[in-house]
Amino acid sequence: MNHSFKTVFVSLFVFTAILSINAPVSIAQQIYSKAYGHRGDPAIIYLHGGPRGNSTLFEGTTATALASRGFYVIVYDRRGEGRSIDAEAKITFDEAFSDLNTLIKQYDLSKVSLLGHSFGGIVSTLYVNAFPEKVERLILVGALFSQQESYDHILSSSLSAATQKEDTAMLKKISYIKSLDKQSEQYRKQTYEVASHFGFFKMPKPTEESKKLNQEYDSSSFSKSNIRNDKAPVLFYQNESRVNIDTKAILKSIKNKNIKLSAIYGLQDGIFSKKQLSEMQNITGPANFYAIENCSHYPFVDQQAKFLQSVQQIMNK
Repeated sequence: MNHSFKTVFVSLFVFTAILSINAPVSIAQQIYSKAYGHRGDPAIIYLHGGPRGNSTLFEGTTATALASRGFYVIVYDRRGEGRSIDAEAKITFDEAFSDLNTLIKQYDLSKVSLLGHSFGGIVSTLYVNAFPEKVERLILVGALFSQQESYDHILSSSLSAATQKEDTAMLKKISYIKSLDKQSEQYRKQTYEVASHFGFFKMPKPTEESKKLNQEYDSSSFSKSNIRNDKAPVLFYQNESRVNIDTKAILKSIKNKNIKLSAIYGLQDGIFSKKQLSEMQNITGPANFYAIENCSHYPFVDQQAKFLQSVQQIMNK
């Protein structure tokens, strides 16, 4: 075997091996996915936030722990986001639905439970509405469901905080954001920048458990593969018409399609108002709404033990 051919062969072998470790993965579609746990256990598919997100935080901190409780946990990065690099990706809901259908088929699953986090909550809600026959449960985790209400709450809360701190730069920025088209990518982007500035995504009082999880993630290979496609939000707003929506009516209708609906939210998740959390509780029913104290936008890291317990209770119902 000459040096040139050997180099090509080894490169192809390594590339194929990387894809095969987490089989089944479609090479043609370039969708990253990995399964944790035993095939045959109840299947849970995790849908990450975005657009521009990935599943590395959940995978690196929680997938194995959840699988150890008797579930077949599948994580993946949506096309054009994270590790599913695809220069031709459109970043639309329909594209996401098609890839999720392919993923379910590749893993030979009949019915699944979806764990939709943040923007992944909207993706999973719309998917269940379109393909109810493929889903047994929808579990929303810090999931968006009335986007404009969240944006309004973020800007209102930020305005109060900026006024109190006499933060003229943020006051100016908030005023500018309010002048933008609410259907634009910049409106969304800058609203979340303000939310991040005021710590709306962070738990109020980090515990030793959450500190350890974050430290382990930061030093892991998952953190090193925390790929972000800055073009994804731009493409989403360019190619998708449903960019600022309210899914409450859809969530209510899902319950009439024999889909088991539950929700897990941090009580200190700064992107949701108390009114919104109350509305979500009314939609799911009190018995299916899990509110976690000292917890913000990432319940599976902020309060992992309570998160795992909540998911297990939901899945056992």
